[in-house]
Amino acid sequence: MIVIIDYGMGNLRNVQKAGEFLGKNLRVTDSPAIIKKAKKIIFPGVGNFKQAVKELKQRKIFDILIDRINEGVPFLGICLGMQLLLELSEEAPGVRGLGVIKGKVKKFDEHKIIVPHMGWNQAQSAKRIAHSGKNLFRGIPDKSYFYFAHSYYCDITEKGAALATTEYGINFSSACCKKNIWGVQFHPEKSQKLGLKLFDNFLTLC
Repeated sequence: MIVIIDYGMGNLRNVQKAGEFLGKNLRVTDSPAIIKKAKKIIFPGVGNFKQAVKELKQRKIFDILIDRINEGVPFLGICLGMQLLLELSEEAPGVRGLGVIKGKVKKFDEHKIIVPHMGWNQAQSAKRIAHSGKNLFRGIPDKSYFYFAHSYYCDITEKGAALATTEYGINFSSACCKKNIWGVQFHPEKSQKLGLKLFDNFLTLC
């Protein structure tokens, strides 16, 4: 069973429709019992870091997600879902994320670039061939364009966890991988053919 985490926010239905298009049955849920049985987990994120953590804790699934990740269940975080994999965020000082990847979420400098970063941009990586995360991008050319919509970015400090980078005023981590954990800052569900390919890779290869 593949589950999409329902925390009251996010493009849940769009992600579910992408799975249906690929012939997969994805279940949207906030049930701790169902999440404990999931074979794969997708966390689509839209919204505020602090509010997302609050919702996860109120639904009693915050610690369960950490446990499932530590148990080796494949996990894909999308946009805010990727940011929540890190330890802290400038969007919510003092609020801890899932903390399964070392790093901090930072805000783009509004004095230098337009915020939010919205629209199509490239994801580039020189490490996909050697990295265990290569399966997520299998069949996807390097420097492919994906759809972004975010004001904060991931500054990953854990060695080897950054899988792809994107240029927007600075080079930031737009995809990450650590063992059974994957994250993408862009929205595959809005990225047309290549976004569907990435979803298919996660559902079948990762």
